Amino acid sequence: MNKVILLVTLFVLMLISGFIALSFGPANITSAQLMSCFIDTCHNKVTDVVVWQVRTPRILVAMAAGMGLAIAGAILQNTTRNPLADPYLFGIVSGAGLGATIANITLADNLTVALPLAAFLGALFSVVIVLFIAKLLQRMEQLLLAGVAVSFMLASITQFILYFGEPYATNRVIFWMMGSLSRVEMSNFYVISSILLIALFTILILHRQIDALLLGDESAASLGVNVDKLRLLMLGICAALTATIVAYCGGIGFVGLMIPHIVRQIVGVTTLKLILGSALIGAIFLIWVDVVARSALANAEIPIGIITSALGSIFFLFIMYRTRIAT
Repeated sequence: MNKVILLVTLFVLMLISGFIALSFGPANITSAQLMSCFIDTCHNKVTDVVVWQVRTPRILVAMAAGMGLAIAGAILQNTTRNPLADPYLFGIVSGAGLGATIANITLADNLTVALPLAAFLGALFSVVIVLFIAKLLQRMEQLLLAGVAVSFMLASITQFILYFGEPYATNRVIFWMMGSLSRVEMSNFYVISSILLIALFTILILHRQIDALLLGDESAASLGVNVDKLRLLMLGICAALTATIVAYCGGIGFVGLMIPHIVRQIVGVTTLKLILGSALIGAIFLIWVDVVARSALANAEIPIGIITSALGSIFFLFIMYRTRIAT
């Protein structure tokens, strides 16, 4: 019962965080003006545009992206039984960056649809390569090592293309790869949330089988679980979910690594609790990271991926230190 109360509290905190985040940004909007926009109409047209067309889509996308990245990280860690598993270690960002780079060079006049689509296809391409290598080696536990190798390979190809590319297009791709929510729209939220709901529904149906994987492949197989099929399905879901987020938001690293570790300490390790807790805390986390990104500097916006990477590196070192103390 205490876990249910905690999850409900986290859900309320997520909603409150989303509402409070609407008041942060270059345009000064008070709580009274926000309440007026929600209850009746905004005080003026400028406020209406800022609240409904700029900040609301941005916060909703941050919420969905935070949920998706945290869920993907939690599932990867449970299915591979590797606490350091993270969606970005599968070369997804590098693949998406390669796809975005090619789109910028070949379809520079029509990037509204081409950029996210190319990034999505590039991300999925990288995951297919990783899965092929792991299957070829007949050792699924080497997925992370294969992902790191593929990531460096695709990143080197991207850098080679950018080196000879047109300067404006190169700068645009580099900024996109840092991660940002500055250009997201409501249509992006609909796409991300649709994939998120499908992934969440599938995971919740199979959560008991995923829990069986925590006991080991042999124990899971003895319980009637098709280990290889389940693991490939979960990896495919994580790939599609992360690739969709990367396509619209760019590279936002370490969310899938940090959030599941935090959730395990306060909610639990079983899949059902872990997924729900990761989704809520992931959403809250990315909402406030985005607030910092667009409010920390007076006349500029910090790419959100820089902030998450800085926090993630510190968190990673903390995990290493705690592990050393424990052993």
